[in-house]
Order: sequence, then structure tokens, then C-alpha cells
Amino acid sequence: MSSAAMESSDESTVSGAGPVRRLMALMYDGFLLLGVLFLATLIPAIITHQLKPMTGDKVYDLPPLFQGAGFSIYLVVITLLFFSYFWRKNGQTLGMQAWRLKLVNLDGKQPSWVQCFLRGAVAIVSVLAAGAGYFWILIDKENLSWQDRASNTRVLLLPKKK
Repeated sequence: MSSAAMESSDESTVSGAGPVRRLMALMYDGFLLLGVLFLATLIPAIITHQLKPMTGDKVYDLPPLFQGAGFSIYLVVITLLFFSYFWRKNGQTLGMQAWRLKLVNLDGKQPSWVQCFLRGAVAIVSVLAAGAGYFWILIDKENLSWQDRASNTRVLLLPKKK
């Protein structure tokens, strides 16, 4: 990002965020996302009245629509919506707030919905590739990950509040 774009940002920044800080923020967000995905799994069971008393190996059965690939796609969409909502709202998830990170586009402004969804989709690929997209930051001259490059965004490390 150019120095002019960084100056136009409403937050003064120290630098681009490194992979360890990003992964720690992702770990925080993972705990919150786990709760969201639990509810997202419970809702179809409640709606279809498939909850059963614990009588053996199964606690409940999901309808066929929420099994296999359909269910996986459903959970991926919930995950993308979760992260995109927070990135679009104020550029930060709860984990990013804790680790003083903020997502901006390359102009230093709030990312668009398209940038957020694209970033989330590429981040999933990055995680599935054993985190290679995050560790790409170590060799990238601009400290950008795969998802940063694909979505024209960057994660900034905010200064400590005094």
C-alpha cells in the first residue's frame, strides 16, 4: 500500500500483520465460529423435529439435505457470512480486535462485500493447503497473504492504545 493510502486511513498503522498474529486471531475467531456452527447445525434439526432422546450412538438425525456435501456447503456458507459480516462492518472480527488487526482494502478504506467473500473463499483454500497462504506472508515483499492478494485487501497491525 502506498504511504499516501496509509495516511488516508482513519487509523494510524504500525505495519502489515505477520502470520503468527493473524493465526492467533484466527484461533480466537475459531472458538466463536465453533459456537455459531453448533447453532447452525442445531437449527435444521429443530426445524425438522428430528431431535431424539439419546438411545444409542446417535443423539439426532439430520434430514438428507443436511448430510454429506449439502451440509458441508451449508457450513462453508455460514463461515463465509460470519467472517464477511465482521470484515465489512468494521474491518475486524473479535479475534482481530484482540490482536489489534484491521482489514482494509488497498486504498485504506472499508472492504466491499465482494472483497470480503472472495477473501473468505481464498482463506479456506489457504487453510486447506496447510496454512500455506498465511505463511506466504514470510516471502511476500508487501507482507500479503494469498487472500490479501486475491481480494485486494491487507491486514494492518494497529498501534497500541495509550
